[in-house]
Amino acid sequence: MSSFAYPWLVADVGGTNARFGLVTSPGARPSHVAVLAGAEHRGLPEAVAAYLADHAGGARPGAACLALAGPVDGDRYALTNLPWTGSARDLGLPEVALLNDFEALAVSLPHLEGDDLAPLGGPAPSYGVKAVLGPGTGLGVAGLVPVDGGWVPVPGEGGHVTLPVQDERELEVLGALRHARLPGGPGGQVVAEHVLSGPGLVRLHRALAEVRGVPPVEDTASGIVSRADDGLCAETVEVFCGLLGSFAGNVALTLGARGGVYLGGGVLPRIAERVRTGPFRARFATNPDMAEYLSAIATSLIVAPQPALTGAAAWLAHLASRADRA
Repeated sequence: MSSFAYPWLVADVGGTNARFGLVTSPGARPSHVAVLAGAEHRGLPEAVAAYLADHAGGARPGAACLALAGPVDGDRYALTNLPWTGSARDLGLPEVALLNDFEALAVSLPHLEGDDLAPLGGPAPSYGVKAVLGPGTGLGVAGLVPVDGGWVPVPGEGGHVTLPVQDERELEVLGALRHARLPGGPGGQVVAEHVLSGPGLVRLHRALAEVRGVPPVEDTASGIVSRADDGLCAETVEVFCGLLGSFAGNVALTLGARGGVYLGGGVLPRIAERVRTGPFRARFATNPDMAEYLSAIATSLIVAPQPALTGAAAWLAHLASRADRA
């Protein structure tokens, strides 16, 4: 008999917020969903304890799957943009699985349909390797590979490749970024996450202002994207979407993602229409050797409210089924 007793705890822990939910029965969607600010808790065990006590009626989960924004190595984790490290064993739960957050998003893809997705160009998604990527506090990337009877997620740290600039404007912006105070220090490499993320959009705006010789808007990413009538802010979003398209095309080529490329993360739903109508799709399919290949790949935006929780629940169901067969 499986030891995966209900309820199950599922979580999506990013660099800013930690989202939690409970799965109370087979096939049920996560309920009791709550969002906790990561900075308000010393670590993951404390955040889990606070959620169970304050939002889940003191529930005692029989199993948990936690999707974490950072590398996962067995039962150990280290978040990239939040100073939380440790082991799954620290949580004191009977069964705990850890996934990279975009690995969980990848697992969710076969379970998303209809209004969960917004098309961004290309044909209808087909069967085959899928890729998911997206900007939030960082920039996540993962793949999903079809196998007999199911799918296997492929986590990675593709958000830390170098920024894929193409035109003269982007080269000027890259030069400004290299002299800015980036995480690796001025003068170093500019990785994609430094620009294609919430904090990165602010850096991009400041770099573009330097190139244009005008003062930047001192605001957050959400403030910049909301200023559609400001020329520099609008141009920032345009450049952001173009760079994202090139980056997504590179991911599609690397993974052979003929089954579709899906965009997630917390930034894009705020600018969904500008992603759809802007340079994203054209840049996605721009390649001197593989334009036809890329043009045949569907691109979609994930608009489901908590897709990583869906993926975490699906992964627990997979593990429970495997345990029952053992």
